[in-house]
Amino acid sequence: MRNLLAALLVLATSPAIAQDKEKFSTTDLNVRTVLTFKVPDAVVQKVLPAGFQANSPAAGPSAGFNVGVVLIDYLMMQDPEGKPLPARTTIALTTPAKNASGEAVAVVFGGFIPPAGAPGAYSVFGPAKTTVDRRSHTDAEGKSTIDESWEAIGDDGSALQVDLQFARGVPARGKVEAKIHSAAKPEFYRIYRFEQAADVARSTPAGIDRVSKFSFKASGPKLAPVFDGSQQLISITSIPFYSRSIYLPVM
Repeated sequence: MRNLLAALLVLATSPAIAQDKEKFSTTDLNVRTVLTFKVPDAVVQKVLPAGFQANSPAAGPSAGFNVGVVLIDYLMMQDPEGKPLPARTTIALTTPAKNASGEAVAVVFGGFIPPAGAPGAYSVFGPAKTTVDRRSHTDAEGKSTIDESWEAIGDDGSALQVDLQFARGVPARGKVEAKIHSAAKPEFYRIYRFEQAADVARSTPAGIDRVSKFSFKASGPKLAPVFDGSQQLISITSIPFYSRSIYLPVM
């Protein structure tokens, strides 16, 4: 279950790291949607830093993907003392990889964040204005339908638009630990320990499809080199509950 849930979040599980070698950084609570795609391997290798290799999962509902789009709608963020931090809507572009030592990790290579937060913790997020519209309707029989619209307009002219409608399933609850590297500064990484409820709405490998509407448009200098129209959608995962603690390694 750890590896399955990690794949859903475009993350990779990692061994437990000694407590005396890390420092508690922040905690947050958010709602997120994860889209996974298959693009040409040569495209992925261009966004990875030297010494890293693409590492697509061989199993699970996101098997075969090599690029993830993680749409994050923060509800709250806190510093180590529990004081509130700005909750900035973020869109992260990630890829599963192996580092030079062969360890399975994830790499953040791009994305969008409000201008006040750019370039973000991973030094790869472009400033953008992002809007989110999410609605839930439950009928008399208890069936819930979710509608989501995301739009990001980057200062550099990059634009991303996602429209999605799906029937809510039963989320799978689990706890995961992951190590996430920066493509801009590959020596930098953060350690995530989180609990989530993940609802796979569409999965080509698993034959799941409760999606009634889906539209994905990406353009501009940040997105066009990755999404040229030939990308294949692998999975759509809704995560209505995501609670995370973030740690930084102590060098």
